[in-house]
Amino acid sequence: MKKIIMIMMALCIFAAPEAFAQNKALQKALNKEFKEKKKEYKKEGWKLFASSRSLDVALLSHYDKLNQLGEDGQVVVGIATKAKSKNVGHQMAINNACITYSQQAGSQLKGRVVSDMSGDGTSAEGEFDHFYGAYERLVEKEIRGEMAESYSVYRDNGDGTIEIQSFFIVSESAASKARVRALENALKESEAAQKHAEKISAFVREGRPE
Repeated sequence: MKKIIMIMMALCIFAAPEAFAQNKALQKALNKEFKEKKKEYKKEGWKLFASSRSLDVALLSHYDKLNQLGEDGQVVVGIATKAKSKNVGHQMAINNACITYSQQAGSQLKGRVVSDMSGDGTSAEGEFDHFYGAYERLVEKEIRGEMAESYSVYRDNGDGTIEIQSFFIVSESAASKARVRALENALKESEAAQKHAEKISAFVREGRPE
């Protein structure tokens, strides 16, 4: 035990000051977000969905996971506004989160393709439309397996319907692989995109939806 403590102390002493400062700043930001979210939920009447935990514990666990993942962690939110039941609303929120992510991924890719290829004198309009649609559809399918639900909250709308919000944490390193799988299959459906497959693949690998 003494040896373990000595090793941990040494790691703390020789750790890069920049990394420590960044982690401290991130922790401070997440703590602030936790307090604001807790206050918001209480004020607006949100309740934790399908969990034996308290809302405080669910939120703390959520932000702890984000802190551990650091820059590799991304939050995706799915929303259902007028569900007839909590279970139906939850499934709608899951679907909405997947669609939201895929649309962001598709929009980001389209922006890069249009910008970079038009700069090279290549027309990226029209002939690529089918490819963008296929890519979004396939990202939606692939990302489902990479989205880990963190927690869900719901509230009564007062008109017999339920609003529910589901929060998912996605590891960017895993999501990147999902987008690449989607890209490979989308390219098979578009001859126009196949001509520029190498450049488009580079776009997908270099960034994530913001």
